[in-house]
Amino acid sequence: MAEAGDDSFLRIKILQATSLRGNASDPHLAVNIKESIRTPGGKDVQVVQKKDTFHPEWGKCFDSHLNDGRRMQVMVTDIVGDGVMESTQLGEVTVLLASIADQCRSQGSGVSKMSLDMQPCGELTLQAKVYHSQKSGQPESAPPVPGGIESAQCMEENPEELHKNITMLRNRRGAIRHAKLHEINGHGYKARFFRQPTFCGFCKEFLWGFGKQGYQCSYCDQVVHKKCHAKVLGKCPGSKETKDKNVIKKSSQLDLKARFNIDMPHRFKTHNYLHPTFCDHCGTLLYGLFRQGLQCEVCKANCHKRCQGSMPNLCGINEKMMAEMLADVSKEVEAKRSSPATKKKGMGRQASTPVSPLSQAPKFGQANRFEPMAMSLDESMARAAIASSKRYTLSDFHLLKVLGKGSFGKVMLAQVKKSKQYLAIKVLKKDVVLEDDDVECTMIEKRVLSSTSIHPFLVHLHSAFQTEGHLYFVMEYVNGGDLMFHIQQQGRFSEDRTRFYVSEIICGLQHLHSRGIIYRDLKLDNVMLSSRGHIKIADFGMCKENICGENTTSTFCGTPDYIAPEIIQGEQYNHSVDWWALGVLTYEMLLGQSPFSGDDEESLFQSIMNDQVVYPVWLTREAAAFISKLLVREPDKRLGSDPKQSNPRGEAFFKTIDWAKLERAEIAAPFVPNVKSAGDACNFDVDFTMEPAVITPTDEKLLKSMDQEPFNGFSYVNDYFPDQ
Repeated sequence: MAEAGDDSFLRIKILQATSLRGNASDPHLAVNIKESIRTPGGKDVQVVQKKDTFHPEWGKCFDSHLNDGRRMQVMVTDIVGDGVMESTQLGEVTVLLASIADQCRSQGSGVSKMSLDMQPCGELTLQAKVYHSQKSGQPESAPPVPGGIESAQCMEENPEELHKNITMLRNRRGAIRHAKLHEINGHGYKARFFRQPTFCGFCKEFLWGFGKQGYQCSYCDQVVHKKCHAKVLGKCPGSKETKDKNVIKKSSQLDLKARFNIDMPHRFKTHNYLHPTFCDHCGTLLYGLFRQGLQCEVCKANCHKRCQGSMPNLCGINEKMMAEMLADVSKEVEAKRSSPATKKKGMGRQASTPVSPLSQAPKFGQANRFEPMAMSLDESMARAAIASSKRYTLSDFHLLKVLGKGSFGKVMLAQVKKSKQYLAIKVLKKDVVLEDDDVECTMIEKRVLSSTSIHPFLVHLHSAFQTEGHLYFVMEYVNGGDLMFHIQQQGRFSEDRTRFYVSEIICGLQHLHSRGIIYRDLKLDNVMLSSRGHIKIADFGMCKENICGENTTSTFCGTPDYIAPEIIQGEQYNHSVDWWALGVLTYEMLLGQSPFSGDDEESLFQSIMNDQVVYPVWLTREAAAFISKLLVREPDKRLGSDPKQSNPRGEAFFKTIDWAKLERAEIAAPFVPNVKSAGDACNFDVDFTMEPAVITPTDEKLLKSMDQEPFNGFSYVNDYFPDQ
C-alpha cells in the first residue's frame, strides 16, 4: 500500500477488452479516478470523484499518483447513432491502484501485464508500470528531493508549484516547428492543404496531389505551385517590412527581377460569368449566380472582389513567359562569369576573396582535436560518397524493437544480418516529410549527422537509404537510454553527475557552433547515455546551418519548455538559444522539475517571458550562478553568446573539470547504466519496446502521386563507421 504523501505513480496503458456483451461497433474507454476520504467523524470512508471523467485512447498511456485509497473505475462503452450520439455501457471494473502497484512490484522489473474481470461480463487487459517514489530513488548523499525543498519562496508562497512542475518531467515533450515561410518579393509562402479545387496564380494550372498541394502567401493569399513560388514577379501588396535583414534569395533570377519595375494596374469591372471560373489570385472558384467577380477590361484577368487589392500590377504581362526569359538571361550571365576569360581577369583579386563562414567560426579551445573536420559539411559528405562502395537496404537488417516514436515515424533497434552489429534506425515517412515541407530539414539532418562521426559526444551516422515510402537514418545504438528515462527513475541527479553531463553537452554544442550549426532541440529526451555512462547528443532534425558571424534565423521551433524568449517573440536569433536550453536542462537535472510552468502552451510561454526562476536554498552558489547566467532573457548578455568573452567552461561550477581529458572521454562517468549486452533495451520505455517492430506501409495511391525528386542524394554510407 502506498503511503500518504508518497510520490510514486503508476503509468497505465489499457490494451483491449474482450468477451463483451453484444457486438461492439465502436468501443470507447471512460476512466474515473476516485479518492477515499474519511467523514468528519473519522469513522467512515467515503469515495469521492474530484476530477472529471477522461477518455484515453486504446493503447495510450496515462499516469496516476498512488495516493492512499485511490481507485480507478474503467467503463467500456459503445458509441452508436447518427446525429445525436448515444453510448451504451458494455462493461465496468473498479480496482485499487495500490493493488496494481503491488503486482507490478512483485514482477521485479516494475512492469506487469494483467487481466481484470468486468461486470456484467468481459475481460479488460492492461499494462502498468510503477515509478518508485523519488525519495527511495535518490542517492544517499543527495539533498532532499523537490517537494521536500526547504525554500521559503517555494514552499510558503506557492506550495503547489513544485508538484505541478514535477509532473511535467514525467511525460516526454515533443518538439514543434511552425510552418516554414518562403520569402519571395515580399510574399510569405507557406505550404498548405486545399480542400477545394484550386489553380496556381502563376502558371494558371491545377494544383494536383495529396497532402499540401501548394503554397499560399500569408499576407495576400496568393496561391501557387511549390515549383512556381520562386518565379513570381509581382511584389506582395500585403507584406510588412520584414525584420530579417538576412533573407536568403531563393533564385538566382531575383537580382534580375528587381531591375524590372513593372507597374501596369488592371482595370477591373464587375462581370457576370456564364461558366465556372477561378480567381487568378487565390485560385478558388468565383461563387454566385451573377456578378460573381471582377474582370480586367484589358487582359481579361479574373478575381474575387476581396482579391482586387492584392492583385499585382502586371496587366498584360505573362508572368510565366517573363520568368522563363529572365531565367535564360540569368544563365547567359552566369555562363559569361564562369568563362575562362572572365576567370583570368579576376586572377589578381583572388587574395581578397571572402573567407567562408565556417573557417571564420571560433573553435572554442578544441580546434586542434577536430582539425580534420574543418571542411564544410558538403565537402565531408562528398569525400565519403566518393570513397564509399557499399550500399544498404532494409533487407540488410533485422528489426528487433521499437525504441521511440513520434509524428515523424519511429526509431527502432536493428541488427545487421551479416556482422550481427546492433544499430538504431530512424524511420521517416516521406509523405509526412513532404506534407510538412520538411525536405530541407531532413537533408540538413543528414549533413549534420555525417559531419559528427569524429566527435565523442554526438551520435554517429552509419548510413542513410530510402525506399519509395520511407527514409532511413541508420545510427550507432546508444544502449544506456536517455536522460528523461533515468530522471523518471531517480527523480533528479546529484550535482557531480549533473556537472559531468553538462560538461560533455557543452563540448558537443561548441563543436556544432564552431561549424555554424545551431541545435535548437536540446532536452532530456535527446541526450543519450552510452554503456560507459558518457552522453551522446541525438536527433538533429531541428538543426540550422550557416548561423555564424552576423547570420541569424527566425524560425519558430523547439520543445516549448526549452524555447528561448527571443524565439517566442519572433525575433532573429543565433546559437544563444542553445545556451538558454542548456540552462533549463541543467535546472531540470538538479531539481527534477522545470524552471517554468503553465497549464497550456500560452501560459508556459508567459512564464518563460516573465517569471523569476526560483532556486532552493540547498542548491550550491556555483550551480545557481551558472544557471542564472544561462537563463538571461537578453541573448547578447547570456553566457555563451560571445565565445571569446563568456565561455561557459570558465564558470566556477566547472572548476573540478579537466577539459582536455573530458574531450578525450578519459574521465570516468559518475553513473554507469545497467546494460547486460550490446542489444539490451532495458533502458528504454517499455511503452515503446513492447510494440511490434514493423514499418507502417504507405498507401499505394499516395505512393503513385509522391514526388521522389526532392529526396535525390539522400543515400549515404559512412565508411569510417566501426564494424563493432
